[in-house]
Amino acid sequence: MAKHSKRHGNHEEHMDESWLIPYADLLTLLLALFIVLFASSKMDAKKFDQMVRSFDVALNGGIGVFNQPSPVPLDPSLPQQTLHMGKETDDKEKTEEEKKMEEAIRKETEDLKKLQQRMEDYIKANNLGDKLQTQLTDEGLLITILDNALFDSGKADLKPEARKLAAEMASMLVPHPKKVTVTGHTDNVPIHRAEFPSNWDLSVKRSVNFLKVLLENSNLDPSKFSATGMGEYHPVASNATPEGRAKNRRVEVAILRDLASPPKSSPPPATE
Repeated sequence: MAKHSKRHGNHEEHMDESWLIPYADLLTLLLALFIVLFASSKMDAKKFDQMVRSFDVALNGGIGVFNQPSPVPLDPSLPQQTLHMGKETDDKEKTEEEKKMEEAIRKETEDLKKLQQRMEDYIKANNLGDKLQTQLTDEGLLITILDNALFDSGKADLKPEARKLAAEMASMLVPHPKKVTVTGHTDNVPIHRAEFPSNWDLSVKRSVNFLKVLLENSNLDPSKFSATGMGEYHPVASNATPEGRAKNRRVEVAILRDLASPPKSSPPPATE
């Protein structure tokens, strides 16, 4: 009887341990989840998407919560980053938009270069190289005309040959319907005339008179043109010499760009 009781006691000590198998599987899945979450803070969305798809295929045939887009950004410095295939489409669309903008800017630059070449040909044909200059800038095409090519000293009425120059320039501007500014400049020598009490008045009157001759061409849109006077306050050379003062007495015609150059993208922040 005692032997039977001892055998029965030993049988009760060996409990059913089959529950350990699913428990161990659960712990393994949780460990894998924590590894994935930790790794996600150290990688970009594309690599993370590849990893979670591999886990899905290995664990449940590719159908699970990993297939759904994540509502939480991976990197706080990249708030727009999400884990779904639409992200790649957005990137492609953005790239296409950038390409279109770059192409439009390139075409506009080529048009301005053609206009500059036409102006350079006119300058060369009329021996005006010492009086007219052209420069292509980030803002557009700048044409600088020294005042002795346009006006007599201390006056604002255009010379006959200057009217011819303005008419020729106007015809060149017709195929390029852009905004145009005409700006008058003087040297710092005070002017004492009843018509022009100051260099401000002289610079404004000269720019307006040149603008009026440009707009005698009826094919130009006056709403795109403007005239200003800067007086003596924007010199390009020293007023201490006659040569410098001659360079400062000028009229600048600026054909402005319609498109601005895109800002340079800053490098992404470094991750630890």
